[in-house]
Amino acid sequence: MFLKFIIKFFLIFALCYYGTKAIIGLAAPGGYYSPFVDKYFDYVSWIKSELIIGSQFLLSIFGIDTYRVDHFILRIVKGTGVTIAYDCVGYGVFSFWIAFVIASADKLKRKIGWLIGGLLLLNFINILRISLLLVALNKKWPMPLGIDHHTWFNIVSYLCIFTMMYFFSKPAAEFKKNGNQNEVDQKLVQQ
Repeated sequence: MFLKFIIKFFLIFALCYYGTKAIIGLAAPGGYYSPFVDKYFDYVSWIKSELIIGSQFLLSIFGIDTYRVDHFILRIVKGTGVTIAYDCVGYGVFSFWIAFVIASADKLKRKIGWLIGGLLLLNFINILRISLLLVALNKKWPMPLGIDHHTWFNIVSYLCIFTMMYFFSKPAAEFKKNGNQNEVDQKLVQQ
């Protein structure tokens, strides 16, 4: 059972992670560029735009005015900006979460809820990271402990993922334990 989970997990992770890298490679001009993929399947650029819009919204709540430069640069008015690169999307953590939920044995409805909820949480963490980075650059704050923002994003994201994994798996384990106990109890009552 565990071996089946591990195999499914790694296959799904590889499909999501390397599939995203393939989309990036086919949608970016140069190399193996495909106008068809760029036009119809470039979900990575959509995510990058959504990160900018989300960061603009979050910063506006705190009275920080920003504007978009080109397609993927967010700048504070009268300040510096950040470029949202492909590595900023977080497709590694997204791929990990997607693979874990899909590979797990559970009801489809529950898996869909956890999948969407987890992706939204990871996306919010990314928006928060971009917003904090933009403020930190403009205020000339150093990175905590000298660790870069990508590493901080990964640390916080995986802490959240492991916490979600615990709560996602806990009811299934309890059901399995209680379900088996209920079967034993029913057999005893019937005798």
